[in-house]
Amino acid sequence: MADAFDLESFLPYRLNRAAELISLSFSREYKQRFQMTRPEWRALAALGSVGRMTATEIGAHSNMHKTKVSRAVAALEERRWLKRSENETDRRVEHLELTAAGLKAYREIADLAHSYQATLEKALGAGAIERIEAGLADVERALLARPKLQR
Repeated sequence: MADAFDLESFLPYRLNRAAELISLSFSREYKQRFQMTRPEWRALAALGSVGRMTATEIGAHSNMHKTKVSRAVAALEERRWLKRSENETDRRVEHLELTAAGLKAYREIADLAHSYQATLEKALGAGAIERIEAGLADVERALLARPKLQR
């Protein structure tokens, strides 16, 4: 086939596959230690790094569907790692933030993430993370500058 599509060189496919491999690899770390799902980890990480957020903001920040966010929030609340507070002007909106126990868990998981990244960087070789980050920044800049590419 002269015009065959080479999936292995299609950037969106490669980025997705690499992200999934890294995500699955790191998830083994926090699942073993904290018995958390990926959505729970992402919600905890968003709240820990940003602070008080709504469920909608968590979804946008972590690129998760609202049902996954809802389940993750409920699980974090059940662990007493998260607390809700009503918005005084709009009762349909709840603000979410980590409790002291949630902040402690976030710090422990952040330490685990730093350790994981150091191991990954060692496996990839010196400067690899910086090169990947620079390439990703280029992709993000290009997509944000050219809305036609976003479709």
